[in-house]
Amino acid sequence: MGADGQPATATRCRHCGDPLRGAGPPGYCCDGCAAAAAWIDGSGLGDYYRLRTAPAPRVGAGADWAAWDRDDVQAGWVEAVGGHRRATLAVDGMHCAACAWLVDKALRQLPGVVDVRANVLGARVRVDFLPERTPLSAVVGRIAALGYRPSLPGSPERDARRRRDRRDLLLRLGVAGLGAMQAMMFSEALYLDTTGSMPIATRDGFRWLAALLSAPVVFYAGAPFLRGLWRELGLRSPGMDTLIGSAVLLAWTGSVVETLRGGPQVWFDAAVMFVLFMLTARHLERRAREGASSRLDALAGAGPTLAWRERDGSLAQVPASELAVGDILHVTAGQALPADGVLLDAAAELDESLLTGESRPRRHAAGDAVLAGSGLHEGAARLRVTAVGAATVLSTMMRRVEQAQQSRPALLDRADAVSRWTVVATVLLAGAAAAVWAWIDPAQSFPVALAVLVVTCPCALALAVPTVLARANAVLADRGVLVLGGEALQRLAGIDTIVLDKTGTLTLGRPCLVATTVFGKDHDADGVRGIAAALEAGGSHPLARAFGDAPPIRVDDRRTVPGQGVEGRIDGAHWRLGQAGFAAPGRDDDGSVWLGREGVAVARFVVDDPLREDAIATVAALRRRFDVHLLSGDAPARVAAMAAQLGLPADHARARCTPAGKCAAIADLQRRGHRVLMVGDGLNDAAALAAADVSIAMANGAPLALRQADLVLGGDRLDGVRGLIGTADEARRIVRQNLAWAIGYNALALPVAAMGAMSPGWAALGMAASSLLVSANAWRLGGAR
Repeated sequence: MGADGQPATATRCRHCGDPLRGAGPPGYCCDGCAAAAAWIDGSGLGDYYRLRTAPAPRVGAGADWAAWDRDDVQAGWVEAVGGHRRATLAVDGMHCAACAWLVDKALRQLPGVVDVRANVLGARVRVDFLPERTPLSAVVGRIAALGYRPSLPGSPERDARRRRDRRDLLLRLGVAGLGAMQAMMFSEALYLDTTGSMPIATRDGFRWLAALLSAPVVFYAGAPFLRGLWRELGLRSPGMDTLIGSAVLLAWTGSVVETLRGGPQVWFDAAVMFVLFMLTARHLERRAREGASSRLDALAGAGPTLAWRERDGSLAQVPASELAVGDILHVTAGQALPADGVLLDAAAELDESLLTGESRPRRHAAGDAVLAGSGLHEGAARLRVTAVGAATVLSTMMRRVEQAQQSRPALLDRADAVSRWTVVATVLLAGAAAAVWAWIDPAQSFPVALAVLVVTCPCALALAVPTVLARANAVLADRGVLVLGGEALQRLAGIDTIVLDKTGTLTLGRPCLVATTVFGKDHDADGVRGIAAALEAGGSHPLARAFGDAPPIRVDDRRTVPGQGVEGRIDGAHWRLGQAGFAAPGRDDDGSVWLGREGVAVARFVVDDPLREDAIATVAALRRRFDVHLLSGDAPARVAAMAAQLGLPADHARARCTPAGKCAAIADLQRRGHRVLMVGDGLNDAAALAAADVSIAMANGAPLALRQADLVLGGDRLDGVRGLIGTADEARRIVRQNLAWAIGYNALALPVAAMGAMSPGWAALGMAASSLLVSANAWRLGGAR
């Protein structure tokens, strides 16, 4: 059979469909695929080849999976269930129902496996097993022997907790919805008895049925509000739950009392409606928050738990937490890098989409810096570790995203302060209304006070800001943007000046070598290009990619001089690559890249880095609203030419800017009262990104730039900057709308309720509708443009 279930051909592997290279057994590309196919056929599972819709992954060389049996590896992922253990594994390459069927059947043949659940949609396999009969390493080894790549998914406890919380909230919503409909049915019958002709027994029967049906809504569906009420009272810090919980309890218990004493009215409908609609608003807010944390979850799951480490000529799989700087790691196709490092031996293509938003794999040469969380696109690679754990760029970005989501912008603090004062004012107003009506009409004292308490509850005010911010973060996460600064969106909405870097920001950051001029007869063009590549090896500046892969030339004392170039010693001689004044003093600063040996020019390189395809249109659109400046470390002639191409005035473009020069230019703009946005990508931009009022880093830029920025923009298009600013503006506009509505509604509804013209039921409906309106308005953010 072939890879598609048809008879095998002479050119492709029966198991994985890869071209035959002549090194493996007949019909197979390698011994691993042949062994996998032999096991599948021998186990009576040959129908897999007939049922599958795509080839299986190629089977790699045999590996030692013993590290999976370690307690520190299994901690947090393997749980005890009854008399056995349960592990949930991520399985890369399981892409169709036939793959899930094969994994299921293969694992069930192991003697200690109790149960298997293979989910092709989530690429997850849940295995219940007896470790004394079949260790986890045997389970993982069996999956790997079929060609799939098993790994441990990220944060299973957090995922399980979120699923439990989501199910709990949905169940409470369901109970509230069903109970509210039934209770409202009997309450409606009572309301329709406007003439009082309903028999007393029938009226009381309807009331007791309404009490019975509303009790689960109040005490089960409304339990989060009641617990919050108890907690806030214990802390002597009344808040939203104090008002919601007390209003619901007063409405329900007051109705029960009125039912017992045969009073003229009950308010079970107010209690159930308040719970139902407030739970709905809380559900919308939770969905917005979960959307905002989606990118954080993806980042958290990017780093593998285990890594293959080379030591003393042998490979061993170890927990990623045990890696140290200087370790040599092996990574195979489909695996993610467990640490930051420097690529060794050969070039490799890495999928950096999670970190940069760029969908295409990016080619890295030997000596290039690579980041944890990047996935190896194909082949195999070795790297030397330069940063592990919390020191990696991935971990830094995760911490900043999490800190940004947990931080409290000043606007949110102001809204909460107003809400707290409103809570106190609401209680006082309700008490005052009760006292006044006790003198006017004692029978109306309790319902009027209840209506005031419900209708002026500042729930909408409390939701006005956080729901919008959560929704904005969710929208940006969907667009591949990381928000690293807690007040980034608020500051972004207030800018009036934009400063742009050139290389890697306005340009693609993919320079190509156009011409090479060699001075003297000691070197040829290939030789000087090799020296330049060796000097730039491992550099983060886009220029490093213009010279191709570095040859095996040893460079000692390599050092990058920001804004100038790079230098190092080769065979004892001091070499420099960069600006004319840095590498070859006395030469014209014409924008070329110069190579100098001991201060003498050896070669000149003409490098071209094309503009991003949308750069001109984006800058033109930005200039219609903002004052746009260009700061670059490039030569004056090249910067002037780009400024003219972009339509920028000559005095808005500065050349040969060092990092300190960029900071000085931004500080000068700020002294003149401007609020500055800096957009950059490189090592030279890191200080300027930190100095600006708010900053955006292009995601494929230097690690230091990613650490300093407030926002990280993924993808290849510059118009994402416009989209970011548009989202910030829209968020500010919707916050203002929400605040205006929440304050205006309370101001209008309070006197109506205080005058006795609004029943508690209508008050509950109005307050809940106001909160839902605020939440729904936040969900408009990021809609069709």
